[in-house]
Amino acid sequence: MIALRRLALVAALSAAAIVPGSMLHAGTNTDDKGFVTLMPGNEEWSDYPGINGIKIMVLEGNPRKAGPYVIRVKFGPGTMSMPHSHPEDRLVTVIKGPWYSGKGDNFEPGSTEPMPTGSFMKHPAGATHYDGAKDTEVIVQIAGIGPSGTVFVKPELGNSGNSLPGK
Repeated sequence: MIALRRLALVAALSAAAIVPGSMLHAGTNTDDKGFVTLMPGNEEWSDYPGINGIKIMVLEGNPRKAGPYVIRVKFGPGTMSMPHSHPEDRLVTVIKGPWYSGKGDNFEPGSTEPMPTGSFMKHPAGATHYDGAKDTEVIVQIAGIGPSGTVFVKPELGNSGNSLPGK
């Protein structure tokens, strides 16, 4: 029971750190009827806290709170996240690729699956994975039901991310 409470606390704290309030609805416009739009060229990206080479923008909702959200994540060339999981299912669409996704607790970028632009992947709640870019910039769009969080397999590494050799 204590371990479960600690896991819930880590998830809650990670969720609070993942999306600073200044990033909410970056570059979107809402009209008088509630329609929300984002036009190409109006994107406003923020640095992902603690990981160089990864940027994030919230399109709708608030991943820190209960309810649906949509975010975009941009990986610079040669940038991948370390193995981690999320408490909720995440629905990922590759906007600009190829995006590379690996499964499991061990960081093995050579075993990742390339997902070209237009690809879709569901990351099940609690499933450990790592992902990112190899040679070119990558953008993915992620939808889920919050509150969200990130739990790293090796917390001592934190969310340090990883630069691939030569990048």
